[in-house]
Amino acid sequence: MTTRGSILIADDDAAIRTVLNQALSRVGHDVRVTSNAATLWRWVQAGEGDLVITDVVMPDENAFDMLPRIKKARPDLPVIVMSAQNTFMTAIRASEKGAYEYLPKPFDLTELLNIVNRALSEPKKAVTTERAEEPPESMPLVGRSAAMQDIYRMLARMMQTDLTVMISGESGTGKELVARALHDFGRRRNGPFVAINMAAIPRDLIESELFGHEKGAFTGAQNRSTGRFEQAEGGTLFLDEIGDMPMEAQTRLLRVLQQGEYTTVGGRTPIKTDVRIVAATNKDLRTLINQGLFREDLFYRLNVVPLRLPALKERSEDIPDLVRHFFKQAENEGLAAKRISSPGIELMKRYPWPGNVRELENLIRRLAALYPQDEISAEIIEHELRTGELPQPAGSSSSLPDDISVSQAVEHYLQQYFTGFGDDLPPPGLYQRILAEVEYPLVLAAMTATRGNQIRAAELLGLNRNTLRKKIRELGVNVYRTSRQA
Repeated sequence: MTTRGSILIADDDAAIRTVLNQALSRVGHDVRVTSNAATLWRWVQAGEGDLVITDVVMPDENAFDMLPRIKKARPDLPVIVMSAQNTFMTAIRASEKGAYEYLPKPFDLTELLNIVNRALSEPKKAVTTERAEEPPESMPLVGRSAAMQDIYRMLARMMQTDLTVMISGESGTGKELVARALHDFGRRRNGPFVAINMAAIPRDLIESELFGHEKGAFTGAQNRSTGRFEQAEGGTLFLDEIGDMPMEAQTRLLRVLQQGEYTTVGGRTPIKTDVRIVAATNKDLRTLINQGLFREDLFYRLNVVPLRLPALKERSEDIPDLVRHFFKQAENEGLAAKRISSPGIELMKRYPWPGNVRELENLIRRLAALYPQDEISAEIIEHELRTGELPQPAGSSSSLPDDISVSQAVEHYLQQYFTGFGDDLPPPGLYQRILAEVEYPLVLAAMTATRGNQIRAAELLGLNRNTLRKKIRELGVNVYRTSRQA
């Protein structure tokens, strides 16, 4: 059901004004359009409009400069901000200035209509824009692809909350960068950011590292030691590679998340804690749950806001921006300025990047340091990518025949799975676990192929739409829709 209202539109692009006017008028909204900020401000001051849609860059004033005046004059007036700049900082500034929503250009018209309807339907409330201090003007995340726009918008919504975030993605996709951005641009940025990598700490020391220990708690504990929870008090605790946390530590962490307090190893007095938890993993935690290696109740405590980072091969259009960014970093460190030829960039876009952004960064640093020429040719890129490729591990999925059937692939997987337990058997419940592991990629593939359209995906799968919606929620399927131009 559409909630009709009066909508004010400001954009100096006549084509955008026309498209929005026609689309919003067609569903019953009263629309007024202008090409400048002065007229928009005059309408707002006069009390006109139930909602504003404005571009950031206007001929006479930047929308970010006008937003505080709008929020002061009419605190409950929702403002949707559009921008062709499409950077992380644009999304953050829109959130900081009190925008109801940020939309990158080109935008999905259906999505905009849904946002407009939601904004008009929700109870009116003032948006708080007070900040302790302005965050640093930096660019922690780079890329303008549709996948990254979804990340930016999600992060912008999370900045003013303390919700627990679970970041998933392959190694090298930038999970710690995202965690740091959540901290540095959030309301806890004046507190400490403390990171701990579960995979890098001996299993018998993880509890001591997290919660600290008392003198004499175990052999070698000659003094009291503070844990990461205590070090992160008032700030953010980043739990990297959470899938490698042993079961005993998982139980203690769950207790902390439930009760908001912990005890040191060897201690008896509960200690209250005030930290924001951001966890990350490159593993499929649902598979670990099915294998009895990760607590399901802890997963749901950590997975309050799931955030999946796309692999670099899923956002190859960001490679030129990333290349310029890493070359600039190298230049700031004293290396000569460099660029890559257009054929070289195209070659990089086609490369699968098994090491993701980290692999790309290492390549750029190598090019900046080892090659004297100002422009790096496609031949050099081809040579570096070929010599830098890692051999495929034995038994990897890429060693299977291209024409293998689903049944044969599952049989191959089960043979490896049973082998991993040696003379023992896997935990009970194998039948449901295997069905769940097949179901997730099937639903994900259907949603990706239909660009997130649930009606078409349900038809493709032969499912009822409500059943598909339930599956998406239960399986945690997250699809990045590619934007269609307005």
